[in-house]
Amino acid sequence: MFPAKVLVVYAAIMAIALSRVRAYHPFPSFGAANAVTTIRAVLAAIVCGCIGEAHSAAIAIGAVAAATVATVLDGVDGWLARRTKMASAFGARFDTEVDALLISALSILVWRHGKAGAWVLASGLLRYAFVGAGRALPWMRRPLAPTRRGRAICVVQIVVLLVAMLPAVAPPASAPIAAAGVIVLGWSFAVDTLWLWRHR
Repeated sequence: MFPAKVLVVYAAIMAIALSRVRAYHPFPSFGAANAVTTIRAVLAAIVCGCIGEAHSAAIAIGAVAAATVATVLDGVDGWLARRTKMASAFGARFDTEVDALLISALSILVWRHGKAGAWVLASGLLRYAFVGAGRALPWMRRPLAPTRRGRAICVVQIVVLLVAMLPAVAPPASAPIAAAGVIVLGWSFAVDTLWLWRHR
């Protein structure tokens, strides 16, 4: 089922993404930056495909390898967008949602592999909770400007989940590593929410 899961997740990502190109990408071509993000989407789909597979060192290493490459490429798409002068709202959102999916998949794997309790799922759910809050509270819909803090915390979150997922990192040592990521992400969530509240 692994290939089928990867294909379904990737198809869903691209179906959602491509439905928004015309409205939010004011350029005649898809662009090199979005092509890199598409590669990252494939890698995120591979990590998602590892969910539900038999727990083994091979699956853990495969997920870590795919997520690591996706993380390394994370800065490339933004650089290409600026370099080619094709930065767009679509590209920024595409990149953000791939990051969110990757973090969600990694947090599920860390939990299912027994590296941390179900609380680690907060790593992946906070992003969607933020979006959901925006639907209920108008003042939460205000767009946040990209910041170095936001980018750094995203990378930190992924890295701690990757470390916790490594076969060599066994419980109980893996739990506090994962917890550090949840704490940092929760702090960032609180900071952004407070900023939006003050500027409502």
